[in-house]
Amino acid sequence: MATRKKKKAEKFGAGAETLAVWGLRLKGYRIIARRFRVKVGEIDIIARRGNVLAFIEVKARQDIDAAAASIGPRQITRITRAAGAFLQARPDLGGLDQRFDAVLVAPWRWPVHVIDTWRLEL
Repeated sequence: MATRKKKKAEKFGAGAETLAVWGLRLKGYRIIARRFRVKVGEIDIIARRGNVLAFIEVKARQDIDAAAASIGPRQITRITRAAGAFLQARPDLGGLDQRFDAVLVAPWRWPVHVIDTWRLEL
């Protein structure tokens, strides 16, 4: 039973990421990477728009407030570490302004793009 529930959650999350990608593209972002994973963490979407490189966490819940509340300090640390690893692998993008965003997704709602959700110096 737990496996079925987990698969359903993964499918919901993957759909949310796809919706987030299309929303970002409509806003003029170019997707650099999806589901970037390294030992120290993971980033759902890495996108560029102009001189800004955005590391984007996608959260899907039953409502937008729950999605926003689900980004905790431990997750922020993992995303930040993964962003550092990404920039080491792609030094050509290191000169861009870096930002951490979130895209919050809930059923029957357009995704909410929260710009500069948190800020750390890499």
